[in-house]
Formats: sequence, structure tokens, C-alpha cells
Amino acid sequence: MYKKEAAKWIESEFISENFKTTIREMNDKELEECFYKNLEFGTGGLRGKMGVGSNRMNYVTIGKATQGLANYLVNKYNDSKIKINIAYDSRNNSKYFSEVVACVLCGNGIEVNLFDDLRPTPELSFSIPQCSAKGGIVITASHNPKEYNGYKVYNEYGGQITDDAAKEIIQSVNKVENFEDIKSISFEEVKKSGLLNIVGEDLDKQYMKNVKNLIIRRDMINDNAEKLKVVYTPIHGSGNVPVRRVLDELGFKNVVVVEEQEKPNGDFPTVPYPNPEDPRAFELGLKLARDIDSDIIIGTDPDCDRIGVLCKDGDEYFVFNGNMIGILISDYLLSAMKEKDIMPKNGEIIKTIVTTDMIKRIAEDFGCSISDVLTGFKYIGEKIHKSEESGEKKFIFGLEESFGYLSGDFVKDKDAVIASTLICEMALYYKLKNKSLKDRLFDLYEKYGYFKEDLISITLEGKEGAEKIATALERLREMNNIDFKGFNLKAIQDYNSSECIMCEENRVERINLPKSNVLKFIFDDDSWFVVRPSGTEPKIKIYLSTNGKNEKKLNEKRESLKKQVEELVEVILN
Repeated sequence: MYKKEAAKWIESEFISENFKTTIREMNDKELEECFYKNLEFGTGGLRGKMGVGSNRMNYVTIGKATQGLANYLVNKYNDSKIKINIAYDSRNNSKYFSEVVACVLCGNGIEVNLFDDLRPTPELSFSIPQCSAKGGIVITASHNPKEYNGYKVYNEYGGQITDDAAKEIIQSVNKVENFEDIKSISFEEVKKSGLLNIVGEDLDKQYMKNVKNLIIRRDMINDNAEKLKVVYTPIHGSGNVPVRRVLDELGFKNVVVVEEQEKPNGDFPTVPYPNPEDPRAFELGLKLARDIDSDIIIGTDPDCDRIGVLCKDGDEYFVFNGNMIGILISDYLLSAMKEKDIMPKNGEIIKTIVTTDMIKRIAEDFGCSISDVLTGFKYIGEKIHKSEESGEKKFIFGLEESFGYLSGDFVKDKDAVIASTLICEMALYYKLKNKSLKDRLFDLYEKYGYFKEDLISITLEGKEGAEKIATALERLREMNNIDFKGFNLKAIQDYNSSECIMCEENRVERINLPKSNVLKFIFDDDSWFVVRPSGTEPKIKIYLSTNGKNEKKLNEKRESLKKQVEELVEVILN
């Protein structure tokens, strides 16, 4: 099949001569990897390695996806005027791919608002309702390695598309079988078509204004902002301008950027992996922080929707994981709102099912409701939108363990520009009380109990890896009477069947969330682990959470569960 698909590319006039030459020079293994399947348009869009072939990110696969999306939009909105916003980040080919998208959309008579330069993904989310657009597309692969790029689709309220819309778009994309079906015009024709609008500074100003309006202790910042020393790294991404701009406009003048990582660069030359979840991304930031005695270090990923944090801890710097940051921001927002008497009576925090349950204890303490959604910030954005429509809940904060956070109602996706302001406000507040962020975190552990989470992430690339991932969860579902020494299994949640099996009562409860290939095992002490395939990378992910009254006993419990789960995963993958 892959040889047949490769031949189809070579024979088509739509394929460039450079691509044809590359195909002819491939060995059989390369040919199979690049053509054994079509790069799948998943629940959020495309993501994959850049290169030649049907299983790679290139102008052909992007053109096909965009044509399918255009057909869906034209069918959905009939004769009404359709407008789509397009943004892109600092990755290699991101700008070019954004123009490919514009060429296909305009070729289908769809108006395009294209940003004049790279922008954070959350600003794309913000811009859609501001421009009365029907949706948006951002070219990014988030925190993936440099070989990758991607294509995320947003709906008209500014959230990533969720399951129902994704299914319809996927069906539409799959119907585009021939290259000749792609109605693309040249970018020079796009410029002359009257369908292209270049957007930028006006949207930037409004976005910045909205971000700054989220500050709660404004007087404290006005009087003391310069007392906080911050090291910031955009890790060669799109956060450099907006993060530094908003902090500067708020008065945080002691923000020093990591010079070696300041400029956009899709090769990400200073890091093995442009991900603020990876402490190696902060090595240069740590050196600078020690030189200037910085209070905190913050870093954002290439499309600036995730943020990592370190804080000064004696002579060293403490590295926070995503759950820890979420715990701190949740507590800070709720306590600040309570102090200012602006806590909504129907306030709500939204988190994913793999995010720490310590948030529940904090929220309950402040009389705030909390909701769990499936993994992926798109579900948080969807829940915010539904709450806005119903008026039943007032959104306060959304978080996921993978370093994604959101406050405010003008963005419907995780936002590291917003998070950077919250973190700096919070760090300043505790510094004025002679506390670090780590000090506050451990105060919260003492109050609510110690929680620790782990992530086991196993990469399985290529055709063989995809097959292993596909069968692993089915093997796990078929296993009976799984025994965990030292842990009593309370419930098994299968999000694919929407069933929760209550083990001791031998009864089944309904899970009122969309179907997803996820299994969650919950023990009677509220420890748990989750197994799921990644939706954006060739990985199987295992999340673990344990809790206890003191750190020593917690660590013993954590190591025991982690070892047993690792042994279980080895069985289902082999």
C-alpha cells in the first residue's frame, strides 16, 4: 500500500519536483514510514514530523486537511460570510504552513485574518470572538521536538474543537481523496483577492489590557513590583514579546531574559526538547538566576501556552511540577478573592482527571465547586463555554498537570501569558511576607495533606509502536483480578465504555464524560493511576497520584505503587 501511495505522489502534477526527487531517493524503510498511512486529522487537528509523504507534515497534508475543513465550514454556514483567523509560532516552516492554509481557505472563498508575525496560541483563541470569526487555526507542535509541526483547529468561541465537531471535520477531511480536490491559489493571488486581512497590534493591545485586568492585588504590585527579580526564558518561542511586555506594563521591571534563548529559532539549539516540563530547558536560566540572585525563573514553550517555574530555595532553586504550580495558583486566587470580597458564590475550578486531587481539598475549603474533565485543555475550554451559556457557574481557574493554566473568560485555552502574570503577582505577595513559593507549597501540604504525582511516558514510534499502543489498553481491560500489594482497589473507570466499576459493591456507575480510550484505577485511600495513549505524540502515558499525612510515608507508598504499575505496563506492552 505504501508503495502505491508513493507512486501516486510521483505521478501527480500537484507534487513538487523536489518532493518527487526525495521520494525516489528513499530506501524501502523510509518509504514505508513516510507513506504507510495518512497523517491522521485527530480530535484537535494534525501533528507529526515534517517531511515528504502522506504521514508527514507538509504542504500537501496541510492542504488536504484545510480543504476538508473548508468543505465543513461551507456546509455548516451555508451562504453566510465565513472568516477564519490564522496564527503561527516559531517552529521551522510555521509561517510557510500558515500561508499554505491561507491559500486553500481563500481558494474556497473564505476570508482570512492572518497575524503579521508569530503569536502565542492563546492570543489566537482570544482573537476569534474579537474578530467575529467562525474559527481559527494555529500552526504549532507545542512542546514537541524540533522535527515536528502541527495544526490545531479552534471553534467560534475560541476553544479547540471537541469531539462532535472533530468527528464531522475528520469525515470531511477523509473525503478529500485526490490532490485535484484541493482548491489552492498562490499567496500572491491571496494578497490580491480581497479575502486576506493582516492583523496585529490592535489585537495585541486589547489582549494585553484584558490580561492586566486579571490582577487582583493591584496596589501591592504598583507599590512593590520592582522588588521581585525574575529570570524569563521563552525557549526560542513566541512568548518573548508578550510575556515581557505584559510584565513590564504591570511594573515588573526586574525581569531579565535568558539571552541565548531569546530569539525565535525552530531548531531550539540550546535545549534537547523545548518543553518547560523538562528541567533541562532551564539550565541556562539557572546559571543566570544564580548570577543575579533571582527570586524565580519562569519559562514558556514555543507557542506560549505552557509555563514552568523554579524558585530560589536557599543557595539552590526548587523545580515545581505542573501539579504544584496549579496548587499554588488555585490557593492564591481563592485566598486573594476572599480577602478582596470578590469571591463569586457560584465559583468553579475545572481540572482534568489526571490532575492532582489536592485541588479538591483547597476548593472545598473555600466553598468553591470543582469539576473534572477528560485530559486535554479543550475540554476545560468547552466546560467554561457551557457554564457561560447556562450561567450556573462562574469560572475562576482551569488547570492541567502538564503545565497548562487559565484564569479569566476571554481566552478558552491554556495561557502562559496570563499564567506568568499570576505567578509573578503570587511570588511578590509571598516575598513581601518573607516566604518563597516553595514555603507556601509546603504550608499547603501541612494543611491539606501531602500529594505527589508521577508520569511514566513511554515513546513507541513508527508503525510497530502505534500497534503496540493500540493493543496495550485492550490487554489491560481483559486482565481480571489485578492485585496491588498494600493497596485496595476501590473503582475502575473505563472512559471508553463510560462505566465505573465499584469493586467492593460489585456495581456499575455511569461516567458522564465523552468517550475516550482511558482507564483509571482508584484505590480506597484515593491514590490512583491512569493509562492512556497520548493524543499528540507516539507515546503511552501512565499518571500516578498518591497522598498521605506526612512526606516520609507518602514516599514509601509512592515508590511501591510506581514499581507495581511499571511491572504491569511492561506486561501489557510485551
